[in-house]
Amino acid sequence: MRILIVLFFFMSSLFASAQQTIKSAYFEMRTYTAHDGKMPDLIQRFQNHTQTLFTKHGIENIAYFLSEEAPEKQLTFILGYPTDSERDIRWANFANDPEWKAVAKASEANGPLVQKVDQVFMVWAKDLNSREVSRPSGIFQLRTYHLFPGKVDAIQTRFRDHTQALFEKQGLSNYPYWITVEKEGVQSKLVYLLGHQGKVEFNAAFDRFRVDPDWIRARDASEMPGKIVEKVDTKFYLALPFSRMK
Repeated sequence: MRILIVLFFFMSSLFASAQQTIKSAYFEMRTYTAHDGKMPDLIQRFQNHTQTLFTKHGIENIAYFLSEEAPEKQLTFILGYPTDSERDIRWANFANDPEWKAVAKASEANGPLVQKVDQVFMVWAKDLNSREVSRPSGIFQLRTYHLFPGKVDAIQTRFRDHTQALFEKQGLSNYPYWITVEKEGVQSKLVYLLGHQGKVEFNAAFDRFRVDPDWIRARDASEMPGKIVEKVDTKFYLALPFSRMK
């Protein structure tokens, strides 16, 4: 019994400190669309080789997910770097590493694994990454908020003062929050991850959040100067066994 109690507190501490132990300040979310039948080989390459090579070149492994809707087609992962300029240097060093080139060649002996690569670059959202995660999640939802012009500060303030606590009130776990890095003249987006035990539980919790009078009051008050969010994109993910974020 004592061993079980110690293990429980160890695991709780691990999940509580996961966000705080992320060392990076600049982030890249990459989504790989696999060729038909190639996802098992792609996962194996990440698990057995690519993660280690990222670490070798100072690239921080943060999360690895499969699309819940199409697990055989899409793998999304999040990497961390100290700065945007260091990202370019470290990625070039990784891409030119003879060990990586040998791994890539061997893994693609029967054809290429990746059909398409999508990238999103991000930095920490302001004052939104100090909350603790007390348990692992069985399902994640990635939420991307397309904002009206000039509303980046307003959305961060609303989440800091109200939304994050109201999510937790309904049993949803707050994972990292980021702001996207866009080309000049393009409005940045808020990107974040929520977690729960499973998809049914997640949807039930979010439905409760939507009708919570405290949320409705906070939303309406924050939008008195004007609407903040133009639209929201959502996608469910499952963490891979070797993902640091769970």
